[in-house]
Amino acid sequence: MNFRKPKGTKDILPKDIHKWHYVERVIREVTELFNFSEIRTPTFEYTDLFNRGVGSETDIVGKEMYTFTDKSGDSITLRPEGTAPVMRAFLENSLISEAPLHKLYYITNMFRYEKPQAGRYREHTQFGGEILGSGSYMTDVELILLAKEVYNRCGINNFKVKINSIGKSEERKNYIQQLKNYLSAYLNDLSDESKRRFETNALRILDSKDKNDRNITESAPKIIDTLGTESKERFDNVINELTKLNVNYEIDFRLVRGLDYYTDTTFEFISQELGSQDAIGGGGRYDGLIEQLGGKPCPGVGFGSGIERILIVAEKNGFTFGEPAKPLIYFIALDDR
Repeated sequence: MNFRKPKGTKDILPKDIHKWHYVERVIREVTELFNFSEIRTPTFEYTDLFNRGVGSETDIVGKEMYTFTDKSGDSITLRPEGTAPVMRAFLENSLISEAPLHKLYYITNMFRYEKPQAGRYREHTQFGGEILGSGSYMTDVELILLAKEVYNRCGINNFKVKINSIGKSEERKNYIQQLKNYLSAYLNDLSDESKRRFETNALRILDSKDKNDRNITESAPKIIDTLGTESKERFDNVINELTKLNVNYEIDFRLVRGLDYYTDTTFEFISQELGSQDAIGGGGRYDGLIEQLGGKPCPGVGFGSGIERILIVAEKNGFTFGEPAKPLIYFIALDDR
């Protein structure tokens, strides 16, 4: 019998491992330069963490999680994303009592039952950063700069930051009603997936890749036009800072991200080298997530990026990671003669 690796997974062979070491070394150097500390969480968590933290109507929870019942009868899920486990560890270990501000990063494997394609695997390695305890718009900017520095050191310079604001929870609820009012006239013309989302998570229709859906939403109300004064001022401050720092960005009203915990700023790093799956990484604010998981209100912002995607873009840009390490001295056993 010939055994093969499961679909959507990848072997990292000795001839390629130095590339991974290079990227991981860059990540550690940059995150430590930005004064982040590493955190490691379990490979699996209780399923309810993701139901509550990520959102039961998201594609991740509804379609993509690897979930099983263990021998104790508990529902367990292999980690599909990094933020919810970090928040759980933050709460369970009372990190907020140690200091008012925490800057954490991780490099770890994620598991999602997705359709495998270039840059998209069912098991992938992700690095991420989380800033907890500060509601300042400068922390949004800081994470964007951190990711930019990692990409630049890996030879990736030809990317664009797409950015949007989805406002506070109440603002978003009001906007979703406006969006549904607009879309109701086109309901029969939407794709089957968007028809389903109309009932469960209408905001995600803006994120549809279906050509007809995109034509319909082109004239939809824009969430950025419905923001309150505080949310609008925050977004303007982020944009102004990115302009001062010469970050190549584009405001994209469709950018809502696929996780329910986001508030205010959302962003993605886009590279044409990845084709239709063009995001190298992305993130945003999640000021209500800690409270949603049972903690006291605590602002936060996070970011994640697949290392596989970094490698794809870097190599397409002609970046060289150096040669694999070779021994400097060989010991050869000889016989007595």
